[in-house]
Amino acid sequence: MNLPTAPAANLARRLLPSFPLLAALLCPLVAQAQAQAPAGVYWAATLHGWVAAMLALMATVVGVVSSLHHRERPASFLVGMMLSWVVLRATGAPAAAGLRPLLMTLLVLCGVQYLLRQMNWKRSWIDHALLIQCLVVPASLLLTGGQVGLLGAVWHAVLSVELVAAMGWALWLRRSRLRATPDEAQTREFRLMALLMVPTMLALLAEMGLAGVSESLWWTASPWLGLLLPMLMLGLGLQLVNQVASARVDAERRIAAVEQRMADRIAEVERSHGQLAEQKLEQVTERERKRIAADLHDDLGAKLLTIVHTSESDRISTLAREALEEMRLSVRGLTGKPVHLIDALGDWRAEVVSRLGQANILAEWKSPAEDIEHTFQARSYVQTTRILRESVSNIIKHSGATNATISATIQDGDFVLTIQDNGQGIPTELDGRLDRGHGMASMKSRAKQMHGQCLVESGPGWGTVIRLTIPL
Repeated sequence: MNLPTAPAANLARRLLPSFPLLAALLCPLVAQAQAQAPAGVYWAATLHGWVAAMLALMATVVGVVSSLHHRERPASFLVGMMLSWVVLRATGAPAAAGLRPLLMTLLVLCGVQYLLRQMNWKRSWIDHALLIQCLVVPASLLLTGGQVGLLGAVWHAVLSVELVAAMGWALWLRRSRLRATPDEAQTREFRLMALLMVPTMLALLAEMGLAGVSESLWWTASPWLGLLLPMLMLGLGLQLVNQVASARVDAERRIAAVEQRMADRIAEVERSHGQLAEQKLEQVTERERKRIAADLHDDLGAKLLTIVHTSESDRISTLAREALEEMRLSVRGLTGKPVHLIDALGDWRAEVVSRLGQANILAEWKSPAEDIEHTFQARSYVQTTRILRESVSNIIKHSGATNATISATIQDGDFVLTIQDNGQGIPTELDGRLDRGHGMASMKSRAKQMHGQCLVESGPGWGTVIRLTIPL
């Protein structure tokens, strides 16, 4: 802020003897300050000019920010505080001495309002008191007939004390908020505000105290101490700009997070829609399978059963019975009902032992020793049954075997079915390709459809081994 008039020194000189400790601390500085006064005053005046230019520029920036962002409207008080100091700095001529208390009043009004509203601490009585003060100060000065003198110095001291009190109260509010809700960002902000405000408060108090020690010391030190208030305003302006920039970055980060969540949500909805579509398709497919199965059972099955019972030809009757069994197996696969593995093993054993026995081949069936609680999907049951039937047909038609061993085991979560005979093996004319004849390719294809595998080992004179592995 600008320097008070010379009577301020007289007022401070009258009051300072009441504070001997402060006088004892300040008096030793007089001699050194007097020796350095000319050069110091020159450089202080130069710095005041630069700071005034920077404050004018900062006031423009802060004004633009406060006009664009509704939440930063209280920053208009900071603009008023800055412009008041700039104009106060410009009114250094003696003819403008009467304007300085009024400008100081406007500076204090804007400063108190900004410091308190920055902490969301607003009281109507403070607003009214500041407005009344803006009327009382010029009115009291008018009563002096334009002679500011001692009254101007008194008002300068009162206004300085008000500004110091506002800074101290703002720091106290920040400290209370930090204790209530500790936060790393708030801690950094409190330290920054304390670093800016505490030296300014001390400078304002020291400026009044030095005036009572020596007028020459006051004229020497006051320009330097007066730099701290504009530096505080510059710091507050930079802090505001930094807050707006940080808020912009945080907003962009939140927008990116919202967009990511929206993208995830859309992907989730798409997955859900795809699952619903698959479920709907599966339901439609299941209904169609059941309809086809019912038609096969009721229509074709009835006709085949009639042929079995009415045909006079054993050949036709046998073919019809085999077709009826195949149809029933297909119907069972179409219905989609899971089959207990122990029931499937019973069906397979009865059929295999019966067919091999009719072909005069000794059949040995080996089932798992432990209790089996697994189930087979309907399609897996059908495909396994057909692979087993094809293997048994190959033994009967092509192997020339007299013995066959069928073993079923559970290994590492897989169902393993092994079919071995003591026949002549697969002929060598197939050039080592065991999947070229006897339905081997079809068996392997069926195993692949169940995500399993069908391995065939054979050699002339030592029979054939078919090993079927299906994941449960």
